[in-house]
Amino acid sequence: MQAPTERTRVKRLNKRAHYDAKNVHAILDAMPVCNVGYVFKGTPFVTPTLQWREGSRVHWHGSSASRMLEACEDAEVCLTVTIIDGFVMARSAFNHSCNYRSVMAFGRAHKINDPAEKEARLRTFTDRLFPGRWDMLRPVTQKELKATTVLGLDLNEVSAKIRTGAPGDDEEDYALPIWAGVLPVSMMVHPPIDDPRLIAGLNAPGHVGAFRMG
Repeated sequence: MQAPTERTRVKRLNKRAHYDAKNVHAILDAMPVCNVGYVFKGTPFVTPTLQWREGSRVHWHGSSASRMLEACEDAEVCLTVTIIDGFVMARSAFNHSCNYRSVMAFGRAHKINDPAEKEARLRTFTDRLFPGRWDMLRPVTQKELKATTVLGLDLNEVSAKIRTGAPGDDEEDYALPIWAGVLPVSMMVHPPIDDPRLIAGLNAPGHVGAFRMG
């Protein structure tokens, strides 16, 4: 991972900035939902999708007919991930904030063209979310692989920004009789719901019940 660049250097509240692989990778691994910014026919778009990290590279995928994937191939993109950990409630409106973990990555997206590599990347994606699930499933077909595009982005130009802790009020405001503190936030995964057409007697495998986010 490179030193911060003009695009990734955090200027506002730079004490919250992190440029190390440990923090960047931990945030990407904790939250599969990302937003990808790109330009399509002169118009800027931001599309939510799912991402997964392998080493120092992040991937995302979709239909080969996707406008987003067409626009991102061999083009400059910006990929972001955000996790909200709490609402920070202060004694003044302007000192309210959020506790969060975020990543912003820039670079040129590249397409995975080799079918075997594409399948390997998709296997990693599936098993990263639900360990062991790929081998339980019907094998993918060549038609399905052809209809799917996988893009990758090297994590060379990237930064993280993290806020934790209590409100930061003005010193004179701490004496005010106003409640302040943190309202913690977490993403909850509920018990699985069986497909109505599930074969009788089948139970959800362990990786379904064990799934967590954030």
